[in-house]
Amino acid sequence: MSEGPVDKPARRKWLAFAPLALFLALSGAFLAQLMSGRDSQSLPSALIGQAAPATNLPGIVGLVSPGFSNADFTGKVTVLNVFASWCVPCRDEHPVLLELAKDARFQLIGMNYKDKPEQAAAFLGELGNPYAKIGSDLSGRAGINWGVYGVPETYVIGKDGTIRYKQVGPLDAENVKMLLAEVGKAGS
Repeated sequence: MSEGPVDKPARRKWLAFAPLALFLALSGAFLAQLMSGRDSQSLPSALIGQAAPATNLPGIVGLVSPGFSNADFTGKVTVLNVFASWCVPCRDEHPVLLELAKDARFQLIGMNYKDKPEQAAAFLGELGNPYAKIGSDLSGRAGINWGVYGVPETYVIGKDGTIRYKQVGPLDAENVKMLLAEVGKAGS
């Protein structure tokens, strides 16, 4: 006798539970990720520990602030902030940048990412300019070289021109402490 007809109902019952089993497996994986304690704002960057990418950006047309190049990263700790006038979180983090600009342990440099010069100038005119220098990355090519996921992003560059830290997303009271700790390490 053939066992084929008896096996079909058993297979159907197993297939009915397959979506539930898949759901439970995915839920377990997501829960494990959430419980891992890993910072969700911390994205790995292949550039950490590497020399800053070759960068030579002109200043923003209409602003007195000069552009920057890699030569500006040598001999002093630099905090490089990537921003744009069209970026809502950039507006939210701007008061934090104005406070950071007062810190003499580093220089604060801005990279204006894929922004129209007149809009960038209006943005900084309205909110204040915390940057010692600002480079205009109209095409976004420099941002690609830096591994920019989106704006805002902030990098700490050591006195030797090596990238030491990357913050994805806006700076706030909590994560600026980590940034300043990295500035301290980069300065020693």
